[in-house]
Amino acid sequence: MARVTTYLNFPGNTEEAFNFYKKVFNGKFTGVGLRRFGDIEMPAEMPPMSDADKKLIIHAELTIMPGHVLMATDSPESMGLKILYGNNMHINLEPASREETKRLFDALSEGGTITMPLEDMFWGAYFGALRINMALTGC
Repeated sequence: MARVTTYLNFPGNTEEAFNFYKKVFNGKFTGVGLRRFGDIEMPAEMPPMSDADKKLIIHAELTIMPGHVLMATDSPESMGLKILYGNNMHINLEPASREETKRLFDALSEGGTITMPLEDMFWGAYFGALRINMALTGC
């Protein structure tokens, strides 16, 4: 089913934040709920993770209101990720088909910066990431 969600990055406290949001919104963990880095098989080319990193959240999904889902991940610096103002929130598009995913990705990346090419990922998603580089003006 196609949907749009809000995706947040945290510096190691996703679980704490999502338990807070769950309480505030009377939300419900959906999808895989809270999945840890240690819960999935990482690609062979990735270096071994510390026990502390294995406990971090690779994916969280929480329905906070009908029709709106928050998703998140911990972004450990040990994996080369660093939270900076502006890279901690994303709009996540999940079109109904691979074709629509590719069409939207190609159109949105025109004049933008592809930060991760669109491809099949080890966690089972057809995924890509980009930054839209445009200035919007209005009246």
